[in-house]
Amino acid sequence: MMNRCPITYENIEEGTYSTKGLKLLSPVLKDLALLDYTAEELRAEAIQRASKMSIQGIQPKLSAVLNIKDSCFEMVDKGGKYILKPPHPIFPELPQNEGLTMHIAASIGIEVPVHGLVYGKDGLLTYFIKRFDRKGQKDKVAVEDFAQLAGLSRDTKYNYSMEKLVKLIDDTCTFPSIEKAKLFKRVIFNYLVGNEDMHLKNYSVIIRNGKAELSPAYDLLNTSIVLSGEIEEIALTLNGKKSNLTRSILIDYFGAERCGLTEKVIEKTLTSIQQALPSWYKLIDCSFLSNEMKEKYSSLLQHRIQILGF
Repeated sequence: MMNRCPITYENIEEGTYSTKGLKLLSPVLKDLALLDYTAEELRAEAIQRASKMSIQGIQPKLSAVLNIKDSCFEMVDKGGKYILKPPHPIFPELPQNEGLTMHIAASIGIEVPVHGLVYGKDGLLTYFIKRFDRKGQKDKVAVEDFAQLAGLSRDTKYNYSMEKLVKLIDDTCTFPSIEKAKLFKRVIFNYLVGNEDMHLKNYSVIIRNGKAELSPAYDLLNTSIVLSGEIEEIALTLNGKKSNLTRSILIDYFGAERCGLTEKVIEKTLTSIQQALPSWYKLIDCSFLSNEMKEKYSSLLQHRIQILGF
């Protein structure tokens, strides 16, 4: 696998990362050193630093900066520009899964931050993503997640509905109709790729150029192939349901009725996804998932495509 860039998926003749992948991180970066940790050491580091950091969630996470001089990521307690997620001790292949799912999202025009995979000294992959709530050395960008907007907490982030989330967009965003079209695309995308964990903290509003709009997408994962047991299909209820969603519920009810999107906007969104589907299978195939997980990812995608009648 070392002949494919873990940032861009490009084939490379030598080295670990493609020139294009390194330039995404910095125009002057010529190489990227292995993380100076094993996956186990990264998880231990994440636990030790957890009380000093503002990043939380089920996955172990670390805050980092890119040291251009030494061509490496450095862990920090404050002022981090990147979030690093090492492999999870229980759930398999999360870094590879998230990297792939973010690539698939980008293929249909969903805005995603710079992201990719980086090798640790044990040869295992860690996922990284550039923070979009930081600008320059010290400036913070105004970002609020939907749990904050709804007056809810980390403990109550699932206690909401997609219908209410649409209302929050109406009340908060500068051009709600544009953002509701973006939301619709993300909901269809997340359904197709089996991401059933888009709770309130996984949606945010960002202020850019004086406009309040949906932030770039983050925490995109095919959770359905990772979790065992009874699978829900969506984190927040839609038409009172979290599973057994149908084309009618997702497109006619959510897209047309609740988001108020025109037939033309809905058609354009669905066409853009349908046209990209062949490239999704190619991305799965050249991803860093194991063959078993690739098969699970493709099978679930195929099943969901059939339900939506694509």
